[in-house]
Amino acid sequence: MGLRMVPLCAVALLAGCRGPLSTLEPNGPAAAVIALLWWAMLIGAGLITLLVLALVWRGFARRADDGPGEGFWIRGMGLGFTLSILVLVVGAGIRTGERIQPHPDPGVLRVEAIARQWEWRFRQPGPGGALIETLGRLHIPAGRPVDVVIRSEDVIHAFWVPQLAGKMDAVPGRDNLLRIQADRPGVYQGRSAEFSGTGFAGMLFEVLAWEGDTPPPFTDKDAEGARAE
Repeated sequence: MGLRMVPLCAVALLAGCRGPLSTLEPNGPAAAVIALLWWAMLIGAGLITLLVLALVWRGFARRADDGPGEGFWIRGMGLGFTLSILVLVVGAGIRTGERIQPHPDPGVLRVEAIARQWEWRFRQPGPGGALIETLGRLHIPAGRPVDVVIRSEDVIHAFWVPQLAGKMDAVPGRDNLLRIQADRPGVYQGRSAEFSGTGFAGMLFEVLAWEGDTPPPFTDKDAEGARAE
């Protein structure tokens, strides 16, 4: 009975890695390197876990003259092996952080995300270049990097679109910058990842990635109360 449950548990775990809020289904370059780092960390943690389990098994099963001595297990495996994995994972994390930083580029489109309890407002170029403000939906071109200027009007919030990039806090009195990119057209789900009060659960938004060089006309279905400035 126990062995039969293993495939079911595996299916349940893998199902939790899918969906519009999964960081393991990236649709942009920043999200892709974050997903790769996650897999590297999982493999590293798995190897260290296997080492610990092997040591536990050996502690119960070994004989006095069985196999390598304590020096091999303590210095070679416990220190050398474990530290090698940790150094590789930390190095990969530093490299990933550097790759997803929004380095200055005057050719990158810039939009604004303004958070407040409990909604997101966005300002982005519309048809003809006019600045459009929308509530609950950000419009970006697919296949191009976009810098999102993130700010808050009250408390700390967090801008997070798992399939496009990592999380960035929205801090009162400070502008933070996050570069996102959607590899293909579509609608991507976003959340505030920072608890900000009783209405936090409804602080949702969408990122609509459109195809082509010209944004489509904004409609009432795109965002509640879209208005030109």
